[in-house]
Amino acid sequence: MSYSIYIKNQERAKSPINKKQVEQWVDELINWLFDINQEYNSYRFFQNKEKLLQIHLQDILAKTVDDTNQMVVYANFFFDKIEDLHYVLMNDLETLVNFDPAAKSKEEVLVAYPGFFAITAYRIANVLWQLNVPVLPRIITEYVHSRTGIDIHPGAEIGENFFIDHGTGIVIGETTRIGKNVKIYQGVTLGALSVSKDAASAKRHPTIEDYVTIYANATILGGNTVIGTNSVIGGNVWLTHSVPENSLVYHKSEIEIKKKSEFPEPLNYVI
Repeated sequence: MSYSIYIKNQERAKSPINKKQVEQWVDELINWLFDINQEYNSYRFFQNKEKLLQIHLQDILAKTVDDTNQMVVYANFFFDKIEDLHYVLMNDLETLVNFDPAAKSKEEVLVAYPGFFAITAYRIANVLWQLNVPVLPRIITEYVHSRTGIDIHPGAEIGENFFIDHGTGIVIGETTRIGKNVKIYQGVTLGALSVSKDAASAKRHPTIEDYVTIYANATILGGNTVIGTNSVIGGNVWLTHSVPENSLVYHKSEIEIKKKSEFPEPLNYVI
């Protein structure tokens, strides 16, 4: 290794976080939160697992936080919020079971639905994002992105009873604001009109108000774009401006159906 590369590497304040360690912690935390594949014989065992998860989080934070006391404060704050987090996630879970006719039980959703996994990990990362913990929230959401194809920035604000169906290809940007009881389907993008470092501190992504449904492959862009309460955005819609409440926005396409018959002219193939 050249000396200049060595010096630049030494200038980094902290060694990189172990991504595998973060992924393991996220999986163990979710399993503990919802008692997935766990057999707690008493509250004491349940509480002991919580303490282990807290210590594990402190170990992870040690790679990003210089102040040891601050590291402990962050971990304590996160687990002080765990009951509130569990309450919100249980509402998300109930919403998914109630609105997806294919969902037969909560247990099925917990172990087999990528949308709920993405929502859960986002809400975990968002608590850490609000604490201004560096790097870690992004690693958590990118872990979910790699597993599910759902990309939710940890800085997005998402209300209760959030519903993702299928989910593959969903993108939700950093300054997106989503209200309560919103449903989003696969391929939806809530993005920015432009990508510029100069606008990093500005609101670049849309606001989705309460009780909005956004169908597959719709694209909604811009920090000033507001989708009014109780609106429905149809599939393949492209929106860069606001719509009032109770709107129905759809993309009209023409489909032609013809009988399979002989073509008036032969088809010529050139190889």
